[in-house]
Amino acid sequence: MRRTIASVALGAVCLLACVLRAAEPAVDAAPEDFQTDRWQIGMTVTAAGACSGIVAGIPVPMDWPEQQVRVLEEQRSAQVAPLRYRTLSDGVKQMLIAIPRLAAGNTASALVTFEVRKRPIHGPEETRSWKIPARAPASLRPYLGVSPSIETTHPEIRRLAGEIVQGQTADWNKVRAVYDWVRANVRYQFDPELKGALAALRAGQGDCEELTSLFIALCRSHGIPARSVWIPGHCYPEFYLESSDGQGRWFPCQAAGAEEFGAMRESRPILQKGDSFRVPGETAPKRYVAETFRAQNAMGDPRVEFIRKPLTE
Repeated sequence: MRRTIASVALGAVCLLACVLRAAEPAVDAAPEDFQTDRWQIGMTVTAAGACSGIVAGIPVPMDWPEQQVRVLEEQRSAQVAPLRYRTLSDGVKQMLIAIPRLAAGNTASALVTFEVRKRPIHGPEETRSWKIPARAPASLRPYLGVSPSIETTHPEIRRLAGEIVQGQTADWNKVRAVYDWVRANVRYQFDPELKGALAALRAGQGDCEELTSLFIALCRSHGIPARSVWIPGHCYPEFYLESSDGQGRWFPCQAAGAEEFGAMRESRPILQKGDSFRVPGETAPKRYVAETFRAQNAMGDPRVEFIRKPLTE
C-alpha cells in the first residue's frame, strides 16, 4: 500500500518513518487471545527560518471490536501546545498537533506511545445462515455506494458482479465467489499511485489497494456492505452480513497476500476503517486520511518527519 503525505505546505520535506461503525458486537475474548504491542506515533519539525501557525494531523489507532488502544506516554517539546484528538466519520482518529511559533534552527516534536491489543478474528462455524441485509440501516449506506476509486455503479463493474455470482444461492458463497474471482484474475503488482477498482479490472493487475477496491465495488453492486481497513503498510476489505436472528457482523478478508476469508490474524494496528472521509478544510472526500502539515508563515521550508513505528522491549 502506498501512502500519500497530503497538504504539506510551503514545500516541507516529509520523511515518513514507517464510516461509520455499524452493528459491531462487543468482543468476548480471553486475555491470552490478544497480542499486545507498543507503537510510537508523532512528528518532529525543524525550522529553516522562523515559523508560526504550524498545524499537523496524524491518523492514530482507535478502539474497534478486535482492537483496544490506550495512551501510555506523551512526549512533546515546550513549543508544542497540548495535543488534541478528533474522530472523522466514526472511522479514523486524528492526533492534532499545534505549534504556535518555532524559531529558526529549532526543532519541535510530539511523540505519543500507544499500547495496542489485537485479537484474531475467527470465521463462523457455519455460513449458510448469514445473509445480505434485506434493508440496510442508514449507518451502512456509506458502504453501499461509490467511494473515491471504488466505482460501484460503473456498468463494467455491475456486469461482472452479476456474472461472478451466477449459480450461487447462499449469500456467503456469493461473497466467496467475488473474493476468489478477484484473487484469480487480478495479478498483484505494486503501483505507487492509487488507480482504483475499474483500473484494476481493466489492467488485470494492482496492489492491495486495487484488489481491495475491486472486491468492495463488486460486493456493493450486490447490495453487500463492504469497506476498506487500513493498517501500516497495507489495506484489506471487510464485508457485512446478518445472521438468521438479524445480528450483523463485519467479516475481514485478505484481497492481497496470504489467503484469509472471513477470518483474520493480523497484529498491526488498525488505523482507519472506511474509504470516503470528510476532512475539515477539504472539499472532496478522501479515500484515506493521510498525515497533513501546514504553516501559516515560514521563512524557508521546514523539515518535517512523520513517525509511526513499533517499539521493541
